[in-house]
Amino acid sequence: MSFTTTQFVPFDRSEVWQWHTRSGAIARLTPPFLPMTPIRQAASLADGTTVFAFPAGLKWVARHEVSSYRRERQFVDECVSAPIRKFAHWRHEHIFADADGGMTLCDRVETRVPAATLRAAFAYRQHQLLADLTAGARLRSLGDAPVRVAMTGSRGLVGRALTAFLTTMGIEVIQLVRSGAKEGQRLWDPPSPAPDLLTGATAVVHLAGEAIGGRFSDSHKQNLRTSRIEPTEKLAQLASATPSVNTFVSASAIGVYGPSCGADGPVDITDPPGEGFLAQLCTDWEAAAASCTKRTVLMRTGLVLSGRGGLLPVFKALFSAGLGGRLGDGNQWMSWISIEDLVYAYAAAVLDPTCTGAINAVSPQLVTNAEFTTQLATALKRPKLLSMPSIGPKLLLGNEGAMELALADQQVASSLEHLSYPTLEHCLRHELGGERLADEH
Repeated sequence: MSFTTTQFVPFDRSEVWQWHTRSGAIARLTPPFLPMTPIRQAASLADGTTVFAFPAGLKWVARHEVSSYRRERQFVDECVSAPIRKFAHWRHEHIFADADGGMTLCDRVETRVPAATLRAAFAYRQHQLLADLTAGARLRSLGDAPVRVAMTGSRGLVGRALTAFLTTMGIEVIQLVRSGAKEGQRLWDPPSPAPDLLTGATAVVHLAGEAIGGRFSDSHKQNLRTSRIEPTEKLAQLASATPSVNTFVSASAIGVYGPSCGADGPVDITDPPGEGFLAQLCTDWEAAAASCTKRTVLMRTGLVLSGRGGLLPVFKALFSAGLGGRLGDGNQWMSWISIEDLVYAYAAAVLDPTCTGAINAVSPQLVTNAEFTTQLATALKRPKLLSMPSIGPKLLLGNEGAMELALADQQVASSLEHLSYPTLEHCLRHELGGERLADEH
């Protein structure tokens, strides 16, 4: 089967070509709704090899054809090993051409993969490429790009996406890891970081911390504090003492406002902290980060919607099994953000010299849990049959965990001005495979 789609991109051809050559490009272009994860990107578009991981340890390997390579004009990859015989036949031509006001990118594929899968995957690629190039151009206008960004939590959901995006912008990312440091990584001991850990880094992005989800037992709550407060304080102090570092960006959460906030209207960054365990945790976490004497940004993140992890795949699985529905009465407010807009917000915090203090990283479109589940059911083309009584989350998470997480009622005002996915409908369409091809509009 032959499949062809063409997209107009309002950027210079050489710039779009260069974007494709950079580490992170294949990660940015791989749809989250397909069961494949890039584990190696081709070092060269002329003759490199790209490897994707599939479930059960299977791999898909594509090799670039040197004979078909035309610098800044064309590159071709062909499958040399596939986990399923049908996928073994794959030849993908990427053709770059000048056009008035920009360039065109034509994807021409010979394969036996079903056409519906190809349309969804390439529509995602087209929208992702345009959003990244647009965000990158805007972010570069904010100031000079840092030479290097040191990052903790780089192997988590947000960290992987942010690392890939920054590298496609040409920014080097130094991954700070707690074990098994490889090339391009540095060993980070959270209670006692090495004095030279941040040497040469211009900015630090601190994402690490134990996952919030889970029953709020005493041990879990202590682990949440242990993984955040002291490591953040130590890293902030080291950033203060490292001459090359000028920016410190630390993760936080809208939990700082408490599990029930905004009854009289959305809260913003001028509102005081709320009550409850997460409010105190976030308050202490932010205080540790604010001990840094360099420019410091605190990213108060809402519910992150990504097809690759977190809340969305859980809800998707429930709806796919016919078990989807609202939680409790469904009236609780959900302050959410698409993972792509969160990535762009972190990049802006790194690059914008005027950005400082707390940021509410949420979409300006607030929805109730009932509205969220209705739109999700529509996006998945599945019925919304059931509702889960509040006793369900309480049995799983305990009373405190349920009220702080699953049943939290939070109206939070957004601090973000530029969003690529400001509406829930657009976010779900992108993450779940509902985008349309550029030449289908």
